[in-house]
Amino acid sequence: MRTAAGVVLAGGRSSRMGRPKAALEWHGSSLLYRATAVLARTVDGPVVVVAAPGQELPELPAGVAVVQDPVEGRGPMQGLAVGLTAVADRARGAFVCSTDLPFLHPAFVRRVLRELTDGVDVVLPVARGFRQPLAAAYRTSLAGLVARLLAEGDLRPGMIFQHCAVTRLEDEDLLADGAVARLDPALDSVLNVNTPDDYAAARERELPEVTVECFGALARGGGHRPRGVRAATIGAAAHAVGLTLDRHIVAAVNGDQVTRDDRLPLVAGDSVAFLSADAGG
Repeated sequence: MRTAAGVVLAGGRSSRMGRPKAALEWHGSSLLYRATAVLARTVDGPVVVVAAPGQELPELPAGVAVVQDPVEGRGPMQGLAVGLTAVADRARGAFVCSTDLPFLHPAFVRRVLRELTDGVDVVLPVARGFRQPLAAAYRTSLAGLVARLLAEGDLRPGMIFQHCAVTRLEDEDLLADGAVARLDPALDSVLNVNTPDDYAAARERELPEVTVECFGALARGGGHRPRGVRAATIGAAAHAVGLTLDRHIVAAVNGDQVTRDDRLPLVAGDSVAFLSADAGG
């Protein structure tokens, strides 16, 4: 059984935004694509999206599954129950988040999941002054408890915490992790976008700085030397050094994840190596 899964709640009425947040464009992909891909490159278990009844979703990364929430209008508690149930046979725990966290960083996810030890049911960040139940880790065995609370008519996520063992992580606890302090010092991982103004302000933020190197035939002219660029995706990083991902070129992220997915999200601190995929390259 795998250790941790990822669950992204894509439903919700997005009433303040005025349009579905999951499909909002985010530097060449969508908010939902980014959230699921960040989790897929971080957790060692499955990643699932919980969709509202009849909800149309944008394209998702390969390997990400969709589960349908059968009930309309019961909020994140219903999505949480469906998501935890969907991965319970393959993971002991799950990082659960909403779709509208454009700055979610793997370092933050790892920090939260690390606290989901034996005897702990929920790891709840209390970051930037608020509880963050949709950027938290849950024991998948809680699916039954959540379903029972829903059956009793309680739709408030906070009720879960009255019935199980909760570890709360304040700002200082999160930032005690060196990677979080260095790569997400403002804890922007929990910053969501609820309104058009929120979205516009988030889109205008400076892109993450990543390190790019080229190897093999791509390194001619000194291209092998590391250089810093600002890019939100693999494709944008390739473009910054004059490349286009195709069947002749692959990218390796942080030395291990090899991909041709030009929409794969990048985060602060990433290193990307571009290599020729051709024989002898």
